[in-house]
Amino acid sequence: MDGVHASAEYCLRLADPATKLAATARAAHDFAAGLLIIDVDAPPPAPISAPGRPPYPRLVSPRALPRRGLGTPEGRLALLHAVAHIEFNAINLAWDAVYRFRGMPEEYYRDWVGVAADEARHFSLVQARMAELGGNYGDLDAHDGLWEMAVKTADSCLARMALVPRVLEARGLDVTPGMIARLRDVGDAASAAILEIILREEVAHVAAGSRWFAHLCALEGRDPDATFAALVAEHVRGAIKGPFNLDARLAAGFSAAELARMEAAA
Repeated sequence: MDGVHASAEYCLRLADPATKLAATARAAHDFAAGLLIIDVDAPPPAPISAPGRPPYPRLVSPRALPRRGLGTPEGRLALLHAVAHIEFNAINLAWDAVYRFRGMPEEYYRDWVGVAADEARHFSLVQARMAELGGNYGDLDAHDGLWEMAVKTADSCLARMALVPRVLEARGLDVTPGMIARLRDVGDAASAAILEIILREEVAHVAAGSRWFAHLCALEGRDPDATFAALVAEHVRGAIKGPFNLDARLAAGFSAAELARMEAAA
């Protein structure tokens, strides 16, 4: 019987999007069916490196990415391309969380295998919509901020759970409602509907990060609020930007007290 860590590494290293999506769906099915074991004798994870990804998009500084309004087809494609890039990175991040961090409860691996499958489905939805508009993933440049944070947190599951789901991915909870509204304003209901699916399901993904961050803090005898604030201060340049989607963040495991502190600091 195959191990979930080996399957996660295999999916993580695949570069071709279609092949990665198919392998992710198969691994998620096999894990749910009990066909993948949590192999305690699996070789330790290799040092983190670049994940499998296609040669395009070209990765550039965020400052090098042009700003485009949503009033044109090109602007809507640019937005969808940015979302597709986030979702593709999120597949890799979920698989790396399965592959890299060992000795966690079975439910941890169940959560992050499920997240990988969700992110793959989100990528497929966005990619299909881009094709309807005459575009494809890789047509435009993108940046690598999500994976840069994965590298920074490769040695600590606690830091990974704090800073990837609860900082970077949680930012999507804040900005996606505005994106949906703007898309509807310009008559692109089809793209808005896809973002509504993503927003709804990303709440559960951020909640998984909150849950396992709290679990690891409890194991180490740490105060979650103080630990989160310290990690943000150490790794995030400046305060976390607002305004915040308070309802979504509360549903995703943020406490009212930490949201109040974040709002005061933003």
